[in-house]
Amino acid sequence: MIYVSGDRLRPHNVRAAAFDTRWRGLDPEQVHAYLNQLADELDRLHRELTTANTEAERIRQALRQWQSRHTACRFTGPDSSPNSRWQR
Repeated sequence: MIYVSGDRLRPHNVRAAAFDTRWRGLDPEQVHAYLNQLADELDRLHRELTTANTEAERIRQALRQWQSRHTACRFTGPDSSPNSRWQR
């Protein structure tokens, strides 16, 4: 099996995995069934990560827009104005 360290493991890497055969080795059908299940899970997680990153970027952009529209509405603390009713 070829896996370059530093690269992310993708579903197609799992599906294409090949192992040497050994006498008294594992059942190839069970191994391939498990690898397919693992690849499906990786695929699902990759889609969820992509969706989450897209949503996070959408929220960041909306926050930037909101901040730029409300720059004049900033809170001024009690010490910022000499005539403030909160001044002691």
